[in-house]
Amino acid sequence: MKNVQISYELFVKLLLYHLAEDYDDTEEIAKGLQDKLDSMIRHQHYTEYKTAETEEEKQAARQKYLDTVGMHKDFRW
Repeated sequence: MKNVQISYELFVKLLLYHLAEDYDDTEEIAKGLQDKLDSMIRHQHYTEYKTAETEEEKQAARQKYLDTVGMHKDFRW
């Protein structure tokens, strides 16, 4: 099983949310977790691109990665 790292600040906010029932930073926690999830998805698409066995799979994964990153289609080769 893989490990996921988050910032110390987000970790403390999660602890306060769950253990101290401090619900003031709910939006910041949600944004931090969403940013981490987006980062993990980008990394997964990049890994698929780099480890694809066929050229077709590689190009499909590359396009998926570039879409996820938000690269404009005019800047792609």
